[in-house]
Amino acid sequence: MSAQKIFLFDFDGVIVDGMHEYWHSSLLACEKYLNSPHISFNQNLYQKVPNTFKEIRPLVKYGWEMVLIVHEIIKTENSIKNLNKEDFINNYHQNCQRILKDNSWIAKDLQKILDKSRTYQIEKDFESWVNLHNPFFEVINFMEALRKRGIKTGIITTKGEIFAEKILAKLNIFPEFVFGYESGTKIKIAQKLSKTYEILGFIEDRKKTLIDIKQNSETSYIPCFLADWGYLKDSDRYNLSNEIKLIKLVNLENLVAI
Repeated sequence: MSAQKIFLFDFDGVIVDGMHEYWHSSLLACEKYLNSPHISFNQNLYQKVPNTFKEIRPLVKYGWEMVLIVHEIIKTENSIKNLNKEDFINNYHQNCQRILKDNSWIAKDLQKILDKSRTYQIEKDFESWVNLHNPFFEVINFMEALRKRGIKTGIITTKGEIFAEKILAKLNIFPEFVFGYESGTKIKIAQKLSKTYEILGFIEDRKKTLIDIKQNSETSYIPCFLADWGYLKDSDRYNLSNEIKLIKLVNLENLVAI
């Protein structure tokens, strides 16, 4: 194992709370670029993130899914705010694939219009866009403490790399690595980093991602921490294996001794 040490972080839900940004950018993508006949717009939709979106957010793996979810929430007929919300949640991945098929959408095209929505906002009013993200300063302080100990930091996110870097720069955070969705799956990135670095830990708020890391022979040694402050389902906090530790913001400083 290399003597070089690195600590890994997810981004949305771990370093920043991007709930408002995801709603706003996905809504704008639907309004400006999706051209769906099934939705109508009211500017009041931008004012508040609906509870339905917050409930579904912990299930999301890729950014394009947000555009699909917003579309289903604001549909004029049979929206998931109504009676079929529980079914949508209980069969989430199957429903996403069904909705793609029913609308003749391609996932990568939805990702492109989400990125286009963000680019539009950044060019129009960068400050307003970046301020849609609320940082978790305890995590930022932890990253700084690692840096002072000579431990590198890396971020693996399903956000586009360029967008994550703009937010990080605004927060004065400059990790050694930022991997966006363009770099592949989180497990593949962790595998690749494992060949060069000793990974001291990975903080993530998606339980399934941590389970995948623990079940992979090349990455199973990585200490995995589930972020209690992130986008979790209530059930995520329970029945954790001994290999995945639930961690709270107040306990982050204890990890510095790692």
